[in-house]
Amino acid sequence: MNSYLKIKRLLGGQLLKRKILANFEKEFKLFNSLDTKKKLVNDWADIYPCIHDKTKETSFDAHYIYHPAWATRIIKQINPAKHIDISSTLHFCSMLSAYVPTEFYDYRPANLTLSGLISGKADLTSLFFPSNSIDSLSCMHTVEHVGLGRYGDQIDPEGDVKAIRELQRVTRVGGNLLFVTPVGKPRIQFNAHRIYSFELINDLFTDFELKNFSLVDDSGNFFENADPAMVQQFSYGCGCFWYVKKQ
Repeated sequence: MNSYLKIKRLLGGQLLKRKILANFEKEFKLFNSLDTKKKLVNDWADIYPCIHDKTKETSFDAHYIYHPAWATRIIKQINPAKHIDISSTLHFCSMLSAYVPTEFYDYRPANLTLSGLISGKADLTSLFFPSNSIDSLSCMHTVEHVGLGRYGDQIDPEGDVKAIRELQRVTRVGGNLLFVTPVGKPRIQFNAHRIYSFELINDLFTDFELKNFSLVDDSGNFFENADPAMVQQFSYGCGCFWYVKKQ
């Protein structure tokens, strides 16, 4: 098999410009010529081409970098004895558990084994926690999926509202709820997610005080203590709501 076909096969059939291939082969040969100590075998049969990583900046998903960072800073400020997370990104609970005892629950339980972390199964529309029992709770970039069937849950147009009601029920009076969801032009992009206006979300939390609202805009810029009116300009932003349950 010639070099071009080999790399094409390794990349799942993607078409490559000959110039890219030639440069890859040139760098392979250069490395071998400079590697006089030969600590490790560098054989053409073992190549693993990563040809799209030569970028001027490191790219990242702004939604999933900023919202866990936002939440972690708030939890440090709250300093709870324990934190419970429902279905947020696993990076969040796994790192948070390094300094706060953390429980993580998901409709599709994650087989995580780490000190300081308990992982189990929960249905957001029918949580098993007693009412007014959780001091520090998060549910981030999750509710927008509930009821759309994407993750094997039941189709339910009111699934998101039911989930929000359950989050409110189990948060204790004076307790903290960190809630994150897509915001912008309100719509459903079935079966991926829903996108909400600020008002659609905030009006559901009638028994909660909004302590902080932060925001990722359509361009990936993060705004701490953002003006909620900004949401009207967005197509798919990320709204970060820190709520405290009223007395």
